[in-house]
Amino acid sequence: MFSSLSDKLELVFKKLRGRGKLTESNIKDAMRDVRQALLEADVNYKVARDFVKAVEEKAIGTEVLQSIDPGQLIVKIVHDELVALLGGTVVPLAPIDKSPTVYLVCGLQGSGKTTLTAKIALWAKRKNKKPLLVAADIYRPAAIKQLKVLADSIGVAHFQLDGKKPPEICREAVKFAEKNFIDLVILDTAGRLHVDDELMHELEEIQALVKPDEVLLVADAMTGQDAVKVAEAFHTRLHLTGVALSKLDGDARGGAALSIRKVTGCPIKLASVGEKLADLEPFHPDRLASRILGMGDIVTLVEKAQENFDNQKAQKMQEKLLKAQFDFEDFLEQIQQLKKMGPLESVLQMIPGAGKAMKGMTFDEKEVDRMAAVIQSMTLKERRNPHIIDGSRKKRIAGGSGSTVQQINQLIKQFFAMQKMFSSMSKHKFAGLPRGFALK
Repeated sequence: MFSSLSDKLELVFKKLRGRGKLTESNIKDAMRDVRQALLEADVNYKVARDFVKAVEEKAIGTEVLQSIDPGQLIVKIVHDELVALLGGTVVPLAPIDKSPTVYLVCGLQGSGKTTLTAKIALWAKRKNKKPLLVAADIYRPAAIKQLKVLADSIGVAHFQLDGKKPPEICREAVKFAEKNFIDLVILDTAGRLHVDDELMHELEEIQALVKPDEVLLVADAMTGQDAVKVAEAFHTRLHLTGVALSKLDGDARGGAALSIRKVTGCPIKLASVGEKLADLEPFHPDRLASRILGMGDIVTLVEKAQENFDNQKAQKMQEKLLKAQFDFEDFLEQIQQLKKMGPLESVLQMIPGAGKAMKGMTFDEKEVDRMAAVIQSMTLKERRNPHIIDGSRKKRIAGGSGSTVQQINQLIKQFFAMQKMFSSMSKHKFAGLPRGFALK
């Protein structure tokens, strides 16, 4: 997500940097391009207008026009305004400080509510809390079974009540939680259109009965401006406490993420960044703004690495990088480590400069298995020195791994690209990265 917007903003900044001196005229020209880029990213037109106006007012001032590096200063202004647009600061979920704390999850059908409830349950479990998933969707076929399967997969409790209406199910679930020392009750309600008055009234009834500590709307980031309209309608009826953006790992243009806080005034609290149940993050406005502007997101990258990397293996990898001994076996190991951290392309976008270096390359999750087969078909000498792999060796490796010579060429190209990236990171000495990622 945001790749198209990021590319267009980069072009705008490149034009500004190419000018020896910034004037009011060329700043206004640049802001027109920024506004167009935002509109094409499906950002609400009022939001785009106000954003550009705010940037322009700060940019057309003596501080920018007289700056030694005005181009970079404008990037900072745009970054700061993006952070403000996205909410400014992290707004956490309601604390799980009473038994039971209740989260009501709602949204349109197909927005990813049921999966998100399981993600929240796993997040709570990892914080040593005892969650309960409640099947309050009695309308969608297999919804109850889906929630049970998800609950079983992460080892958390599941509650269902056959033959009852959702408000009663939710009320009884809270009573059950009180008796069984449950820390967090997560209500998975049915998907509904915001124009369906009967079903919206049902949500209001649930809210009145159980008095949830968190009323969380799941907004599908792939739906663009529709997500903003839905959020407005739900907020009017339920007084939402937060929004969770789902499918942020998709290829949508990102308009919902950039518009929803400004239009509704409701904070974005969570971001679902992958299909796995562990792929859930607190929503950090500053980090997302940095990703949009191609600055990477080192803090999130470090957090993910600390959760998933083996310290001993990382130490060995650092030693190899120091000695320029990064080979194909190391290449496979690094890809497998990155895969544990979430969708590979999303992880790479967090590394400053990696997005451009890896542009055009794709990392299908199934690719790791094919890479392993290819690498295992190489001789030890070839793994340690990929430069010697010529045409005849490629044919042999392709035959041994069930691949084509074209696929072998692609893998070698990816290897050298990653080798170059790690070499660059080593030279820049990115402070704060865990061992195995970059050198301090």
